[in-house]
Amino acid sequence: MKLTAIGTAGSFPGPNSAASCYLIETDEESPTRLVLDLGSGALSPLQGAVDTDSLSAIVLSHLHPDHCMDMTGLYVKHCYDPKFFNGNVSDTGSIRTRTSVLAPAGAEERLTRAYFTDPGKSPVAASGHDTDLSHAFDFADLDHGTRHRIGSLQIEAFLVDHPVEAYALRITDAQGAVITYSGDSDECDNLVEAARGADLFLCEAAFQEDRDTARGIHLTGKRAGRVAQAADSKSLVLTHIPSWTDCSIVRGEAAREYRGPIELAKPGNSWSV
Repeated sequence: MKLTAIGTAGSFPGPNSAASCYLIETDEESPTRLVLDLGSGALSPLQGAVDTDSLSAIVLSHLHPDHCMDMTGLYVKHCYDPKFFNGNVSDTGSIRTRTSVLAPAGAEERLTRAYFTDPGKSPVAASGHDTDLSHAFDFADLDHGTRHRIGSLQIEAFLVDHPVEAYALRITDAQGAVITYSGDSDECDNLVEAARGADLFLCEAAFQEDRDTARGIHLTGKRAGRVAQAADSKSLVLTHIPSWTDCSIVRGEAAREYRGPIELAKPGNSWSV
């Protein structure tokens, strides 16, 4: 598998990065292409990395805007591309198929509310189209312990500690290689299990020790390192670090707890496992 960081900023788009979004691709004749989260601002760089019409599925770890809101833009792209919207199938041979979306329960309703705008006083309101995300997406619910097969990849969900329903994701390819994505989480047993023996642990570290004292929301570098060490992960990539935090401080915190290799995720970086 190849993992590419598309957006790595924590909690909102930063000056140098979109919010959370990561692309996993398999090295096969017919590759599986999986997007993990599609946060604010991420659709733009994602289009530079992959043809979004070729995506196998999108997995949303949770429904905070910095992890899902650009789904509304992808809906527009999927529905209103002229080769589909104008019905030119006979000319182009193009047939729109719905993209699979794995997400916490209620995702379709949540994103529909985000996209829908009441026509209000519009004089041409009758010419509008209903907001129906099912035209573009086929939603299925994540739940703790559920496993989903997308192409040659298996995705397993682990409920983690965050103020809303949120999942860490364990992705395993046909050769048994594992990438674990923390989503947003504080330190918890389920996160350790999700990262158990992972070849690459992509882990948030939005908080900083001695500055951010709230619990049950995010990891510090120290807690991310502690989880990686407890899980015996083979490598650790820190991400979701907001613009007001010094990445080197967070990395240093992790290095005091975790004895394996540590990197900082930046847009465009990629890793193969």
